[in-house]
Amino acid sequence: MKKKIGVVQMTSSDNLEENLAFALSKLQEASEQGIDLVAFPETFLYVGQDHDAKHRVAQSMDGQIVETFREYATKYDLSILLGSMYETIPDDEQRLYNTSVLINRQGELNGTYRKIHMCDAPALGYNESDGIKAGDTPVVVDHELGKIGLTICYDLRFPELFRHLTALGAEIIFVPAAFFLYTGKHHWLQLLTARAIENQVYIIAPNQWGEHHEGRISYGSSVIIDPWGSVICCSSERAELVSAAIDMEYLERVRTNMPLLSHRRPDLYRN
Repeated sequence: MKKKIGVVQMTSSDNLEENLAFALSKLQEASEQGIDLVAFPETFLYVGQDHDAKHRVAQSMDGQIVETFREYATKYDLSILLGSMYETIPDDEQRLYNTSVLINRQGELNGTYRKIHMCDAPALGYNESDGIKAGDTPVVVDHELGKIGLTICYDLRFPELFRHLTALGAEIIFVPAAFFLYTGKHHWLQLLTARAIENQVYIIAPNQWGEHHEGRISYGSSVIIDPWGSVICCSSERAELVSAAIDMEYLERVRTNMPLLSHRRPDLYRN
């Protein structure tokens, strides 16, 4: 069965209201195109330098942001992946979670995932763990499209997480991101393609693009990659919605014709 998935590429700023208005407009556009699920990038509602501002825009899972997207999911009869948003932590006033939220077309919370791997990269002058608390639970959820694994950005560099999600049954893995321009040029498509091929899954990767503020530029190239490693859609260099159909029968054929998941020898190389 084929279903249509859309990825929204954004150049998010530190203006939550403008980012939100853009995102909601893309939901209407997706509905007009008959898209079944729309995925937004990492921190799609706020990208800024002010740590205090991140706390001001952060909300809980029962806050107004999630409620608004739940309403729009039912309004437009489509599922929505909030690539990530800043989530408050009740017992920690200093840090936040970087959380991905999957909402089904009935407006229900289908799954939440808190980013496990923190991007602490001295060469890029970026230290995510200063203000973000790492999650500790890999997530695979049942969805009408199939079994969906959730990851966020820097998680892409840890193939063992993707293999674990696949072992849990994932057929589609989302990688919402705000991948830096420099590293993106060298690693973004290469790593996404590898994760798709080695796990025989669809990879859905909405990315931030362009300059957010001085010194912060994202790579873009939001993509959907099939289980054979073919890019079936890729955004251009602008903020936009692109889409492609995924076919779970095709995924099963790939896995049947080359059953590499059953050829593994984990007894020989488990760490």
